Amino acid sequence: MKRNTKKQNNKIIGLFILSAVLLVHCKTVQVDKTNDNDMIIRSFEENYNKNNYEMIFQAFSAEMQKALPLDDAVTFFVNLKSQAGNIIKWELIKNEQKNFSYKTTFEKAEFMIDLSINHLSEINRLMIRKTIENTPPIIERNKTELILPFNKEWSVVWGGDTIDLNYHIENNAQKNAFDFVVIDENSKTYKTNGLINEDYYAFGQELIAPCDGEIVSVVDGIKDNQPGKLNSYYVPGNTVIIKTVNDEYILLCHFKQNTIIVKEKQFVKKGDILGSCGNSGNSSEPHLHFHIQNVENMIEATGVKCYFSDIIVNGNKRKNYSPIKNDIIKNK
Repeated sequence: MKRNTKKQNNKIIGLFILSAVLLVHCKTVQVDKTNDNDMIIRSFEENYNKNNYEMIFQAFSAEMQKALPLDDAVTFFVNLKSQAGNIIKWELIKNEQKNFSYKTTFEKAEFMIDLSINHLSEINRLMIRKTIENTPPIIERNKTELILPFNKEWSVVWGGDTIDLNYHIENNAQKNAFDFVVIDENSKTYKTNGLINEDYYAFGQELIAPCDGEIVSVVDGIKDNQPGKLNSYYVPGNTVIIKTVNDEYILLCHFKQNTIIVKEKQFVKKGDILGSCGNSGNSSEPHLHFHIQNVENMIEATGVKCYFSDIIVNGNKRKNYSPIKNDIIKNK
């Protein structure tokens, strides 16, 4: 599958980018009366935990609504919820002239939430960022020995260390990610006209555990897209995250709906079946997105360079190899 031109490179198979920071800063209006910021915070928490993201948007000032349209706001909060979970508690750290900083504990993470409120009790600045003390250690490359997460021969659509080889490198968590597909002798990913998922060679193929580890997160039940259409509201789609003994977190994304057979807290062995390849999430055709990161939470994670221990690459045996775009690969 050749995608050598800039135009072709823009036709990505999986757009899988999560915002690490949301920052919208509008000019602060001079405060002329006292507002109940506690009520605003309580309302924010209630609406966020109940998935009422449009209600949060309605609490924004007109300037902020213009800077962050409703669809973008909803997408951000959906992604935040999927990675961090619900808000559990707030701790006020700073209160300076209607500029507030809260240390906020979520179910799966902890962030600082900075906001300011104008004279109409509207939110006109919102920033969600990491707490300094919780910045996780960087992992340069995987220590755990890995096999490829499939048994048959697949092709690398995106992989490598440059933008031409791998569009993922612009995202901190996914900078070492791969997108894998199955192709035929003509480098096509589908038979017939490619209008349905069943036309694609990758669709329904078994995906396996690349190593021993603990299943720490499973998302299933998301519908598979019609080829060419994207689900931007839950970008990873149906997902499995495996934690290795070396505290590396392996993400496999875009599973076929209702095919994942593992559960959270389950321990798997290398080669165990996880589910089937699909086209769920922000994916334009059936494929597997695979990457390693240093923490479970994709919003605060940094990607880990991934090497496979013993595989066949373009017909040759390779050890300790990190595939690149257009490689044809399979397990030894």
